Amino acid sequence: MNNDELYQKLKEKKFLLAGPCAIESEALVMQVAEEVKKISEALDITYIFKSSFDKANRTSLSSFRGPGLEEGLRILEKVKKEFELPIVTDIHESYQAAPVAEVADMLQIPAFLCRQTDLLVAAAKTDKIVNIKKAQFLDGKDMFYPAQKVKEAGNDKIILTERGTLLGLGRLVVDFTQIVDMKEFGYPVCMDVTHSTQRPGGGATSGGNPHYAPYIAKAAAAVGVDGFFFEVHPDPSCALSDGSNMVRLDGFKNILRDL
Repeated sequence: MNNDELYQKLKEKKFLLAGPCAIESEALVMQVAEEVKKISEALDITYIFKSSFDKANRTSLSSFRGPGLEEGLRILEKVKKEFELPIVTDIHESYQAAPVAEVADMLQIPAFLCRQTDLLVAAAKTDKIVNIKKAQFLDGKDMFYPAQKVKEAGNDKIILTERGTLLGLGRLVVDFTQIVDMKEFGYPVCMDVTHSTQRPGGGATSGGNPHYAPYIAKAAAAVGVDGFFFEVHPDPSCALSDGSNMVRLDGFKNILRDL
């Protein structure tokens, strides 16, 4: 399936972006990819595997970031080939777009970077699907402008992702009218469920309330979201990145089935 065909499928049918936050090890990535693929096939959901080769926006300099570009892409390519899954991963700098596009089917723009023109243009020029996550400080209606940068750079295969809005200091809330507003642009809209449960700041790592995840997902479904983003881990308490807001792999099927 080429990128145009994949994008058309995402526009027609509910889709799922899911995997561990960061590539902690090849074994972990393969375990999650295999299990979530089985769940997705059983529930007839279009599944794109997600994990990050580098988490460049960690709170602390000493926080785990991932294996880096070269090793991370090797592992993601193994997932792609062994499980025949499309891949999405995030890029933080424009030079990463071209090499990542050799493996990934979708390039993800982190929320904090959604206004970075050079990054958006570099992602657009790969002709891959570009998933732009809405900044925590940005109104959904203003996501027209990041999307327009990608479109004017020659790529209209765009997804917009809601991931919560800052309410004061250290608290995210989800305004579901943002999904309604972004859908008016004509692109598929995704709900980043697990990051929306995050409690940013407050120490060397961000906190979170993952027990809210099923409720946020159901509310997003009620307003017509096109896809869902979940970070999933066999044991979030031992995760090296975003453990406080990831959902457990062994309970993930029930969450999706309820949707």
